[in-house]
Amino acid sequence: MNRAGRPTPAFFEVLAAQHVELEPGDLEKLQTHLEALLEANERFNLTAVRDPAEAWVRHVADSLSLVPFVAECGAKSIVDLGSGGGFPGIPLAIAMPDVQVMLVDSVGKKVRYLEEVVQRLALTNVTVRQTRAEELAEWKGGLRESFDAVVCRAVGGLATLVELALPLVKVDGLLLAIKGEKAPDEIEEAARALKELQGEVAATERTPTGTIVAVRKMARTVRLYPRDQGLPARKPLGFKTESGD
Repeated sequence: MNRAGRPTPAFFEVLAAQHVELEPGDLEKLQTHLEALLEANERFNLTAVRDPAEAWVRHVADSLSLVPFVAECGAKSIVDLGSGGGFPGIPLAIAMPDVQVMLVDSVGKKVRYLEEVVQRLALTNVTVRQTRAEELAEWKGGLRESFDAVVCRAVGGLATLVELALPLVKVDGLLLAIKGEKAPDEIEEAARALKELQGEVAATERTPTGTIVAVRKMARTVRLYPRDQGLPARKPLGFKTESGD
C-alpha cells in the first residue's frame, strides 16, 4: 500500500489560515483516505498529484477550506458533485460528522472506490450515488431542491456549475465552489446562468489553495433547468457557443 505519511507543516498552515481545527482521530482518517487514493490511483486515474506531501495540501487542505463556509451557513445536508477521489466530500464528512454528505459521480469505477473508502472509514454520515447532476435534479426526482449546500472542486466552469448545482439546493442554500485564480472571470462569464437560476454571488474568498465562490439561491428553480444531460457543460448559458446568444 502507498503510505501517505503525516502531513507537512504546509498542511497545518493552510488549516490555521482558514481557522479549521481537527478533532482527535480526524487526522488518521484523512491519512487513510489519502492512502486509499494513492493506492487506487495505480489502477485507474483519480489524480495527477502523486506526491503525498503535495496531496495533503492540494487535496485534503483544499477540501477542508470549505469547513468555515459550511459551518457558517448551518448546512446539515450537502452533496459533492463530481466527487471523483472523494474531494471535498470525504474530508468534510470526517471533519463535520453531524453533516450528511452525499458523494455523486457518474463513473462506475470511481463510485466503487468511494464506496470502499466510506466503508473502510466507517463514515455513517456519507452516502454514495452513481448518477449525473442532471438526473439527480430531475423535475419529478425526490432530491430536487433538497440540499442545504452543494460543494465541488475541479468539476467545470462556474456557468456550468450554477446550472447543475442550484436546482439541487433549497432556497437560501449555497453552491460552494473551489476555483482558481480565474474565479473573477468565471463569475463574469456566469452572469446569465446566475440570473436564469436565481443565484447571487454571496462571497468570494482567496485561500492558500484556491478561491472559494459562494453562490446563494434566491428563489426556486424553474422547471427548464437543468437542461438535458451534457448540455450545461457543452453549451453553458450565456456563452457564444450557445446558438442564439
